Amino acid sequence: MSSDVTKSEALPAAVLDCSPRTQVDPRGPRFGAAVTTIVLALALVFVGTTFGTVLIAWQTLVFALGALVGLQAQPYGIFFRSVVKPRLAPPAELEDAAPPRFAQAVGLVFLVVALAGALLGATVVATVAIAFALAAAFLNAAFGFCLGCEMYLLGRRLLHR
Repeated sequence: MSSDVTKSEALPAAVLDCSPRTQVDPRGPRFGAAVTTIVLALALVFVGTTFGTVLIAWQTLVFALGALVGLQAQPYGIFFRSVVKPRLAPPAELEDAAPPRFAQAVGLVFLVVALAGALLGATVVATVAIAFALAAAFLNAAFGFCLGCEMYLLGRRLLHR
C-alpha cells in the first residue's frame, strides 16, 4: 500500500524549524480541501439544524485529527492514499507536512467556534465561522492556495528573523 506520508526524521510537526520531517504528496491536502469545501458548504446551507450541527461536528473531528494526530490520521487523507493516489502518477515532488497540518489547526479553531455557536443557538456566529473556513478550503481546492499554509510560512519567517 502506497502512502503519501513518509517520515524522514522523528521530529514533532509543530516544531518551527528547517529540519527534515514528514513529507506529503501535495495532491492529498488539496483533495481534502475539496471534500472539506463540500462538507462546509452543506453545513452552511443547513446551519441551525441537527444535520448542519452533525456536519460541523464531523468536520471539527476531521480537523482535530489532522492537526493533533497528523495528516496520516485525517479521514480524507486516508481515502486519498487508499483509493485516489494508487490511480495517479507519482507526484512531481513532495512537500513539508507542517504547513498543511498548521492549516488543519486553523480550520479546527474556526470549526470549534462554529460548533459552539451551533450548539448554543448562535447561528450567526456559526455561520460566520463556517464561511471563513469554507472560503479557505475553497481557495485551496480550486486554486491550490492554502491560506493556513501561507500563515505558517509567514510565522516561521517572523520567528527566524
